Amino acid sequence: MIIKKSSIWGKSELMSERTTGIVLATGAYIIWGVLPLYWKLLDHVNASIILSMRIIWAFVFMIILVFMMNNQKKLLAEFARLLKNKRQLIGITAAAFIVSLNWLTYIWAVNNEYVIEASLGYYINPLINVLLGILILKESLTRAQRISVGIAGIGVLYLTLSLGVFPWISFVLAITFALYGLLKKIVDLNEIFGLTIETFIVTPIALIYVILSPFQTEAFSLTFALLAGAGVATAVPLLLFAYGAKRIPLSMIGFLQYFSPTIMLLLGVFVFKEAFSINHLIAFTLIWTALIIYMRSAQLTYRKSRMQKVH
Repeated sequence: MIIKKSSIWGKSELMSERTTGIVLATGAYIIWGVLPLYWKLLDHVNASIILSMRIIWAFVFMIILVFMMNNQKKLLAEFARLLKNKRQLIGITAAAFIVSLNWLTYIWAVNNEYVIEASLGYYINPLINVLLGILILKESLTRAQRISVGIAGIGVLYLTLSLGVFPWISFVLAITFALYGLLKKIVDLNEIFGLTIETFIVTPIALIYVILSPFQTEAFSLTFALLAGAGVATAVPLLLFAYGAKRIPLSMIGFLQYFSPTIMLLLGVFVFKEAFSINHLIAFTLIWTALIIYMRSAQLTYRKSRMQKVH
């Protein structure tokens, strides 16, 4: 009886971990989906300035959070350990620069009326996540999940070809965020410490850029407040993503991300009045069909695995 009870508790904890991961990752993607509304308030500011201020204030926010949790000694210890591990140091440094490139491209796209093309990038991203999960992390897919990937691929390809030009914005966003997600999966760092160190790595470059830039704004102006708030808007979803990414497979993370581009697509069409053709509708339908198939298959696989362990 004791063994059975322990087994039940173990399964319950595993299910709770996966559920927590799904909730946190979904929260991150929803926030990222609505962020174009925030960046539009700063469309009068150069994208590189927004990026620099975003990095600086995200670092400030993370330092405040570390001190509030009284974890400054642990942060320093983690940083010292990281300096001794060349592989992880390279990984976290690469993650910092890759996500910065992703942010810059995203902000530029939103503020130059390419929200729909940016949403396409985040539709493509899950396919690259799945590919990386299979090739590098050796994650496996069921037959139904492979079919869903194929359907989503057809939708993305159709939408890409219907644009008539190579959507470089979409592919830069897709590839950079897929690589960032992979690095976060591989580099073994505490979520809060990891993001603090990431922003620390690129903050000196951001500070130098802001100092040398001719951009100026009043310290108590709305623009300054929005730029400072960009740090919170950056750190919160990244923390949610970091916590969620470690608790669920990379391939599932990829498909949960469809929340973000869907919200962005709706904003682009109904709020920012960007063009939405029948081609977009066809691709949109194919991609959501793929998502439903994938999630249903994942649910059935999980239930089957749980029943086998019980018996």
